[in-house]
Amino acid sequence: MQPYELSLSAAADAIRARRLSPVELADSVLERIEQVDPHLQAYVTVTAEHTRRAAREAENEIAAGRYRGPLHGIPMGLKDLIDVAGVATSASSRVRADHRAQADSTVAARLSAAGAILVGKTHTHEFAYGLTTPQTNNAWDTGRVAGGSSGGSSVAVAAGTATFTLGTDTGGSIRVPAALNGVVGFKPTYGLVPRHGITSLSWSLDHVGPITRTVGDAALVLAALAGHDPRDPASLTAPGTNYRPVADADLTGLRVGVPRTYFFDHVDAEVEAAVRRAINQLRALGARLVDVEIPLTRYIHATQWGLMVPEATAYHESTLRTVPELYQADVRMLLEAGELMPAGDYLRAQRARTLMRQEWARMLQDVDLVAAPTVPATAVKAGQETITWADGTVEGVSDAYVRLSSPANITGLPSLSVPVGHDAAGLPIGMQLLGRPLGESVLLRVGHAYEQTQPARELARAA
Repeated sequence: MQPYELSLSAAADAIRARRLSPVELADSVLERIEQVDPHLQAYVTVTAEHTRRAAREAENEIAAGRYRGPLHGIPMGLKDLIDVAGVATSASSRVRADHRAQADSTVAARLSAAGAILVGKTHTHEFAYGLTTPQTNNAWDTGRVAGGSSGGSSVAVAAGTATFTLGTDTGGSIRVPAALNGVVGFKPTYGLVPRHGITSLSWSLDHVGPITRTVGDAALVLAALAGHDPRDPASLTAPGTNYRPVADADLTGLRVGVPRTYFFDHVDAEVEAAVRRAINQLRALGARLVDVEIPLTRYIHATQWGLMVPEATAYHESTLRTVPELYQADVRMLLEAGELMPAGDYLRAQRARTLMRQEWARMLQDVDLVAAPTVPATAVKAGQETITWADGTVEGVSDAYVRLSSPANITGLPSLSVPVGHDAAGLPIGMQLLGRPLGESVLLRVGHAYEQTQPARELARAA
């Protein structure tokens, strides 16, 4: 096995035991980027000189007994919305082509303090405003979409061109591409991870979180990210938590909600079958399955777009008026649509969100978490605009991909996407676990327990 193939946990153990040096790991990942990224296009910028210098520094620190923890010497990619001092943050847009960050974002600073090493910035759908990341190719089939908006971050982890990455998630942008590329994606509780220094799409829906190869890896990254930052007005003052899941896979007594409605409506048959097998595996581990009714489903789509569209347009107000021609056509159309949205619609979406939070809280009194598909279909072909369901219903790809992930953004609840198999074409399928506010430890425990029953995952086929 080559160093780039190691999970974060395995690489950290090897570095701590001096079986692997940060320099060897960094060189392996950089060579992997040279080999496969020309046809995957996960990266906007590769910081090879910085990476090698930081790896040597990490190696010297560890040799001197100054080991900082499990992220020390680990190569990471950051979505190109996340500021790193001296590095361009373009948001994969011509609008920001000349922007260079003056200071680290909170998450970049925390990861650097933990010893993680930047490999580069990963592509996003322009300004995170989309669910496909068209410039990046799926890690399992380069003729299919990567998912978005954190497509580059997910493909990098799936292909072995980063040991872990960070993404952002406004309507599913961590979990959707994680599911489509067969990796783990974790959207924490709203406000748990600070967003200072991160380009916004929709401030009341934006989250930042890890994309990793295993659930245990996600826990290690989350532990470094979580914590209050007064520079983010939404930042929580939650107490510190050890997120690392225990090795015990016993889920006896845990109540897993299985939706009767919404999450299994208009879902590909292979996706549904794989997710239901995974849910039954949780039962085999001791969990009790409980049927649940998802509340206020008729308002989910309108509420997501009713919040996101006007907030995104407000953020881009100046550049939309001065340099509209620099935006991609799909993003410009959405931003211009936001200018036409009545204030009353935005206020109604705010009220609907309040009701949804209340009703989800009531539902989660009876179960510890909900298990459901992450996305209703696997990765579509590049350029495909619609999905036709078995009953003849036609749905836009973006609407389909956001449909099952957006409830966690509207409510601010934590959601973890875990790979649960592949369809007949070999494309990955994801199951998402949704929990109570600050219920990250429960989701990690369940995801890890499921993962322990499955064969070790291999790197993506197209890579």
